[in-house]
Amino acid sequence: VFAAAVIFPTDYYHDLLNDSKQLSEKKRMMLRPIIEREALAFAVASVSAEEIDRINIHNASYLAMHKALDLLKTKAEYIIVDGNKFIPYQQIPHTCIVKGDGKYLSIAAASILAKTYRDEYMDNIAVDYPHYDWLNNKGYPTVKHRTAVLAHGSTPHHRKSFRITDPQLKLF
Repeated sequence: VFAAAVIFPTDYYHDLLNDSKQLSEKKRMMLRPIIEREALAFAVASVSAEEIDRINIHNASYLAMHKALDLLKTKAEYIIVDGNKFIPYQQIPHTCIVKGDGKYLSIAAASILAKTYRDEYMDNIAVDYPHYDWLNNKGYPTVKHRTAVLAHGSTPHHRKSFRITDPQLKLF
C-alpha cells in the first residue's frame, strides 16, 4: 500500500488537479512533476505485502500515511485525510473528509502521487513476474491476475491474507 502527503502554499490552485481515480494515467503522470515542483513539501511512503499481512490492510494504510508524514521536510501544522478514519499523528490536529480527493487540492495531489508511485512500482516488479499482467492490472485482482495466481502461485509481492480460490474466480 502506498500513501502520500502534500503541502501546498495556502493560495495554491491548479485546475487539472482532481481525484486520481478521475484522471487518466497520462494526466496523472503529467501532473506528478508539477505537484513535486510546486508543493512546499511532499513525501510518498509504502508498506510491504508482508507487513500488510502482519497488521492488516487498514492499519497498513494508516502506517503508510504516518510514514509519509514522517518523511515531509516541512512539518504539517494540520492534516486533512481522505476518508472517514485516521489514527492521530504526533498530536497534530486532523480532519477526515470523505471523498476529500475531489474536494481538496492537497488530498488530490497526494492521491495522484500515491497512485503514480504505486503504478511505477508495479511496472518495475512486472519485469520479474510477467505471468501476472501487472503492467496492465497494476496489481488489482482482475480475472487474468487471479488466474495467474491459481496457475503459478503467489509471489513475495502478493498479500497472503488476500485469498484467491476457484469459487471466487467463478464470480467474474
